[in-house]
Amino acid sequence: MTIDIRNIFDENELGRSGLHAQYLNKHLVRHLSSMGYNTSFTKAQGPYLYDREGNEYLDMLAGWGVFALGRSNRTVKDALKSALDCDLPNLVQMDVSVLAGVLAKKLLSHVPYLERVFFANTGAETIEAAIKLARAATGRARIVYCSGAFHGLTYGALSMNGSAVYKTGFGPLLPEFTEVAFDDLEALEQVLSSGDVAAFVVEPIQGANVAIPSDGYLQSAASLCRKHGTLFVADEIQTGIGRTGRFLAVDHWGVEPDMVLLAKALSGGYVPIGALLTRDWVFEKVFERTGRAVAHGSTFSKNDLAMTAGIATLEYIETERLVTKASQMGDYLLRELKTATQHHEIVREVRGRGLMIAVEFGPPKSLKLQAAWGALETAKKGLFSLMIAIPLLNEHRILTQAGQRFIKLTPALVISEADCDRVARSFDDVLGDSENVPSAMWSFGRSLVGNMRKSRDMAY
Repeated sequence: MTIDIRNIFDENELGRSGLHAQYLNKHLVRHLSSMGYNTSFTKAQGPYLYDREGNEYLDMLAGWGVFALGRSNRTVKDALKSALDCDLPNLVQMDVSVLAGVLAKKLLSHVPYLERVFFANTGAETIEAAIKLARAATGRARIVYCSGAFHGLTYGALSMNGSAVYKTGFGPLLPEFTEVAFDDLEALEQVLSSGDVAAFVVEPIQGANVAIPSDGYLQSAASLCRKHGTLFVADEIQTGIGRTGRFLAVDHWGVEPDMVLLAKALSGGYVPIGALLTRDWVFEKVFERTGRAVAHGSTFSKNDLAMTAGIATLEYIETERLVTKASQMGDYLLRELKTATQHHEIVREVRGRGLMIAVEFGPPKSLKLQAAWGALETAKKGLFSLMIAIPLLNEHRILTQAGQRFIKLTPALVISEADCDRVARSFDDVLGDSENVPSAMWSFGRSLVGNMRKSRDMAY
């Protein structure tokens, strides 16, 4: 029997929202619709998405950074087909995985100061593993994390989430988690000096809003951790695998963490995978003897398809020199965006490393714009960024992520200079339209407020 997935997709594509509303999350459908994300995509290739009419869109979101190699990457696809055709002895369990060993070796070649790898299924699972390993290795319970952090939504990860919106309604969360301000060494030292902290977990560049630390912060934080016997854990789930123009974001500052957490891009965009890289002595504190060989694990974590996707991803990144390309294209895009937006008074800052960039907005100076901005912010804080993102999507066919007062760009690492030029021109155009008050764009902003209020009160 042959199952035609393309046919199943095509037959149900027009009814995708109805299927989700009836069988999955109806509030997500309503939420996306109220914000204006109504495009139906039917095909993907490289850094591009295509709608049912065949229109091409530049994907500057890349599935939260998952599609670092671009979508439908041929190298990863062919490797997965090869693995499927091999009839490998997958997940025997009472055996060790050949491909897991190969992938672990390849990963550690990029992070030579670490010696062991633990594989998981997702980034959140690597966070959970890091909590367990840190507590076992140090004999301490307390975990320190930063304000504004996002580490996942499982219970351990949620307990160290720096945003209250994700925690509401799910308490009580796990005990012994302490929040400190990001990029604040004094606050960190004060907490670490208690001598009871197992690990300090930090995103080298915070993914939620592309917050970049001051030079010297991560090095000093690592030194403080060593001084107080605390493990320094770098959450590179979003920033790792070349995203910031280095294999790891910590490489920009020459920091060597005790643990590095990876996921997202390592999947090649096909098979979920997470990886925790750590020092041998930390690993040995958990898996300390034969009877503890399975003290922590996961049924599917070392499955051959995930390992194949990881191997192929690293091969492609190395062969195509994507880390270098991410650095070059990132510098180019950052420069072009700064040039294109510098004369727009509503733009506060354009910042980033590699192909992880944010365009941040702030209150304008002119009285007419101040009045329009104030009315929009009063109705819904941070709505201006959405007022920019939707025209970028609908008029310029560029998909971005709108946050509170900023737009975030995490495109595939294979984008071209022409793609970067298109993004810069489009931002200039949309921001220019936003400076005309009154205009259709500000009317659209008001309609967004109405749609979101209606969506909130509506019931299926």
